[in-house]
Amino acid sequence: MSKFKTDILIIGGGIAGCIAAIALADIYRVTLVDRLAEPKEKIGESLAPAANRILKELDLLNDLEKKNNQVFQQNLGMQSYWGSSQVQIVDHLRNPDGFVKSLDRKAFEIFLRTAAEKRGVTCFWETDFLSSTYETTWKVQLQSGNAKETFQIEADFVIDASGRQSRFARNLGIKREVEDKLIACWISLPNTAVNTMSTISASKNGWWYSAVTPNNKRVIAYHTDADIIEKSELKTTASLLEFAKENNEISALLNGETTTIEFHGIVAANSTKLSQVAGEKWVAIGDAAISFDPLSSQGMFNAMASAMQLRALIQQFGFTDTIQSRYTTQITHIWQHYLKHKSIFYQVEQRWKTTEFWKRRNRDFI
Repeated sequence: MSKFKTDILIIGGGIAGCIAAIALADIYRVTLVDRLAEPKEKIGESLAPAANRILKELDLLNDLEKKNNQVFQQNLGMQSYWGSSQVQIVDHLRNPDGFVKSLDRKAFEIFLRTAAEKRGVTCFWETDFLSSTYETTWKVQLQSGNAKETFQIEADFVIDASGRQSRFARNLGIKREVEDKLIACWISLPNTAVNTMSTISASKNGWWYSAVTPNNKRVIAYHTDADIIEKSELKTTASLLEFAKENNEISALLNGETTTIEFHGIVAANSTKLSQVAGEKWVAIGDAAISFDPLSSQGMFNAMASAMQLRALIQQFGFTDTIQSRYTTQITHIWQHYLKHKSIFYQVEQRWKTTEFWKRRNRDFI
């Protein structure tokens, strides 16, 4: 069995893992592994303006800006039908960090993977995490997807950036705390509307979201709880379009279009947290540590920010035990702040307060 050594092993080559790798590569030997040969199509396209600060700090912003209309397009604002049938416009014109970036999520993750490779990060794509053991260092067993060869990486420090699955932490027996049952069912289609602002619109049993992404593509997603609507009712384009008829704003965006819709299925969108986000020479970042309701539009930014928080701690304390307590405190504070503001925002919508979806959100607030 082949064996390799590295200072830091990052499991997960999504946004959190790549940002952490790029941020640490100038100080440490960094190895990045991901089970996918390339990123897949994924919902999650609104990158908060504050992310520009991180991209600039890592010298990524200029290269990304050159890919305008390929990887992202500027989003002028959000039209919201929340708490009222009257539209409310939230624009980004006065935001000191600039506009929201509406991403082609797959293209953005490919951009970050390429940047990590250029910074000297050792990358193993299509490589699966199997198990790990700790003595004085971590010994992590991996398997190459192509040849099905098993090999080992010895690392002084491990970062779990494997998303909601938190595969490294789960292998250690650490459980996730689940706050709700939110799921998202999503489609994409060519955009035909002149107005390219994002849309958020509440409905009887959940809420809708839509955004225009590069190459004139529109993403539409319906969010509800997994036990309120049978999954079988959300497994086809036709069934999702039936629910869309209940919402005037989304129906208008669809404009009777059915032939060019690409159905992407159902994904988890609930709020969850690892019961332990850091331990002996390891830390979880991004969705692996805490996952946000898409309503917050903070998931990708949190992935990037948690990677940068970790870099700051490692620069200050090395791989000492101090990181575990400091990082845990930071994540706990972020989580509590997030839950408070999520509840406040859901409480604004009172039109369907007697239906189960909204009663649960009101109950959470109380």
